[in-house]
Amino acid sequence: MTQEFLLVKETAEVLGVSDNTVRAWAAAGKLQEYRHPVNNYRLFRRNEVERLLEQIENPKPVRQPRRKAK
Repeated sequence: MTQEFLLVKETAEVLGVSDNTVRAWAAAGKLQEYRHPVNNYRLFRRNEVERLLEQIENPKPVRQPRRKAK
């Protein structure tokens, strides 16, 4: 089974963000980064990128802390 990989630019286009944002998210661990064995380019698995896109498009609500009554 062959994994389909995307380059930084392709990943940025799928996610609707800049190339630098993709690099920053990879550095922060939000997106797993792989390296091409010959040219050392950053690569991202398509299925992982699509999973992140799903999370971006359907964010989970954040519970707001209750305020104390005066």
